Amino acid sequence: MRQIDHFIVGHSGGGAARSGEVFDPNTGQVQAQVALGTQADLDRAIAAAQAAQPGWAATNPQRRARVMFNFKALVEQNMEELAHLLSSEHGKVIADAKGDIQRGLEVIEFCCGIPHVLKGEYTQGAGPGIDVYSMRQPLGIGAGITPFNFPGMIPLWMSGVAIATGNAFILKPSERDPSVPVRLAELFIEAGLPEGILQVVHGDKEMVDAILDHPAISAVSFVGSSDIAHYVYKRGVAAGKRVQAMGGAKNHGIVMPDADLDQVVADLSGAAFGSAGERCMALPVVVPVGEKTAIALREKLIPAIAALRIGVSTDSDAHYGPVVNAAHKQRVENWIQTGVDEGAELVVDGRGFELQGHEKGFFIGPSLFDHVTPQMESYKEEIFGPVLQIVRADDFEHAVRLPSEHQYGNGVAIFTRNGHAAREFASRVNVGMVGINVPIPVPVAYHTFGGWKRSAFGDTNQHGMEGVKFWTKVKTITQRWPDGSPDGGNAFVIPTMG
Repeated sequence: MRQIDHFIVGHSGGGAARSGEVFDPNTGQVQAQVALGTQADLDRAIAAAQAAQPGWAATNPQRRARVMFNFKALVEQNMEELAHLLSSEHGKVIADAKGDIQRGLEVIEFCCGIPHVLKGEYTQGAGPGIDVYSMRQPLGIGAGITPFNFPGMIPLWMSGVAIATGNAFILKPSERDPSVPVRLAELFIEAGLPEGILQVVHGDKEMVDAILDHPAISAVSFVGSSDIAHYVYKRGVAAGKRVQAMGGAKNHGIVMPDADLDQVVADLSGAAFGSAGERCMALPVVVPVGEKTAIALREKLIPAIAALRIGVSTDSDAHYGPVVNAAHKQRVENWIQTGVDEGAELVVDGRGFELQGHEKGFFIGPSLFDHVTPQMESYKEEIFGPVLQIVRADDFEHAVRLPSEHQYGNGVAIFTRNGHAAREFASRVNVGMVGINVPIPVPVAYHTFGGWKRSAFGDTNQHGMEGVKFWTKVKTITQRWPDGSPDGGNAFVIPTMG
């Protein structure tokens, strides 16, 4: 059976005391064993990072950018291999797997311009003969703890910016689909990255805690569920680290009476059910405004859901594939039953779906609920599966309140032809990322990604300039060059007092 080992400088592999199972979600069968690391494994990675990072930080930004250019080209050359590898462990269809990698690659493209964004500020004549300038310097060693649902994109979001700014980076990917992160690390070395700057350690909570406690790690970036994000944030900050911890979501799509319902339904089919709903930026709640809108939307959704094709991850005609493992399938189905028990109307029931020839695969059909209310636990919590809930709003004000008052605040979308309504909604809604006729409002790489409330812990977002700020520290220099006159010139005066 295939063995997936750490990617650590000088690590020969083999002999792991503990290991985890990696499944093929299409068949339900174990396809590989992944090593689960220990404190000793992390210590070896830290030692290699400490040896390599000073030289990498001293490498000029233009040369670091050239590594990013080379890496981008290598990922593009190996896209088919990476997408099939990702799909085989996660279960998302090949098109989604390529999109996963491509969105991460867009952050690498941003990092190719790192010399420009690392430029500091300069003030000439801040005081008598005094100049002030600033510089951005790397933190040293950073770490990333990434989830199963985007095994290509999120490791690239974190590692790209951290490495381009001069840090060494240790990645702890999900043990459910760990192969793509290792392959990306191999491609980085092929692109010219020095050994020790990017290393991959596998593990479970034991490794997470070791990362959070290790004194040599200056910053930790995390993406996962909100409860674990809060834990990571508290423990990391208590250990004196910078921490950005992105949590769960319950994104809403507001449908105004003037919206193009055919377009809305087409958008919802992908946003709610694509990648089997295993996305923190999925759109699992749709909010039609007014009874007439709700009735018309429901009538259009039912046949659109019936037309969705569920298939193995290599089926080019499938809209989505299996969920990641049996435990997650059971979790989603339990939430469907909870919704029924709470009194929501289950219009389409996706439980019990079996794909012919793959009866042991982790497949779930699409589900649709109507008459869901904010008091229901199935509405309050993240289901993270192919389940769409209709929550009816009486009017625009009610529609603004629903996402604004929810515990999560990752993303939200409004569908309308009314520019004033869209502008008002975007300004007032208490959510971090807003789409206007855009169902999944993930910002482009040179902007920044991050939610509010229980969707994010910490003050700095992912990628863009916010990412650069997270992975660097600012040093400000105030300088004066005396004129060398015999009397020593004028006494020094602080610029603000001059």
